[in-house]
Amino acid sequence: MLFPILLLLIGFVVLIKGADFLVNGASSVAKQKGISNIAIGLTVVALGTSMPEMIVSVFSAVDGRPDAAFGNVIGSNNFNILLILGLSGAISPLVVQRNTIKYEVPLSFLAAFLLFFLVNDAIWGGGSILHPTGGVLSRLDSFILLALFIVFLWYIYRTMRVSSEAEEGEPIKIYTTPISIGLIVLGLAMLVGGGKLVIDNAVSIAQEFGMSEKLIGLTILAIGTSLPELATSLVAAYRRNTDIAIGNVVGSNIFNILLILGVTGTITPVNYSAALNFDLLVFMGSTILLMIFMFTLNARKLDRWESLILVMSYIVYTAYLIAYD
Repeated sequence: MLFPILLLLIGFVVLIKGADFLVNGASSVAKQKGISNIAIGLTVVALGTSMPEMIVSVFSAVDGRPDAAFGNVIGSNNFNILLILGLSGAISPLVVQRNTIKYEVPLSFLAAFLLFFLVNDAIWGGGSILHPTGGVLSRLDSFILLALFIVFLWYIYRTMRVSSEAEEGEPIKIYTTPISIGLIVLGLAMLVGGGKLVIDNAVSIAQEFGMSEKLIGLTILAIGTSLPELATSLVAAYRRNTDIAIGNVVGSNIFNILLILGVTGTITPVNYSAALNFDLLVFMGSTILLMIFMFTLNARKLDRWESLILVMSYIVYTAYLIAYD
């Protein structure tokens, strides 16, 4: 039992470090091509921190483990918004940009709401949204998610056009072209290898403890693949860079649903269990709660007491998952 746990931890380290190498190499190439820091941050870096979730979800779906594939994404989103954002706000109250409240958080909710319809076959599969029984994420469903993701990229592009160079953030290190390409190739290889280690050993541990694939996806896989977002947001909150702290979480949640599930379902249709509807509703409810917090007392600000409510909600939610698995 200790050996699979060790291999699982090694897999997470390889996944996260692989994403780091990929981001560094791709960012260097992009910078050499004259792309701005903010553009790189909203595209290359955001994609890089979401690559662990993508690799794990794609491998799970291809291996015939749909609960792990969906559980990883939905669990990551709940972990992001409740625990990561909660801990970040507890470190330093988060002042939120007006665009984040008006567009990005609502888009995150819209993505989850659309996913709920699609996976329960409530649009063209004959299912009922009032009595959801699960269904399948088809290739057509996935194309819809990817189309909405393209709209999100267009929004990012429009946002970048009105951003000043003074707000671009940390400078990006530029490597020589061979080193940059080497980092990209090494990063991709580590993502694939680390993802395989994580999936195989997570399933082995789950079977040993009698845990369902749903639970392992919503907890171990979700938390492990969200470690890049956790580190990014906590450091950003400590440095009082609240835009990055909250933007990283909200952006990651949008990437997870629209891009990761869109790509996964395009590669292979994925069966969806109605048992995951509760967890998807938790995410939608958490997003609504976040919007409510943004409009109470100190407008456009997530206070410490509100952040602690998010953290407590995640603890209660996780306890429920374990108790009723």
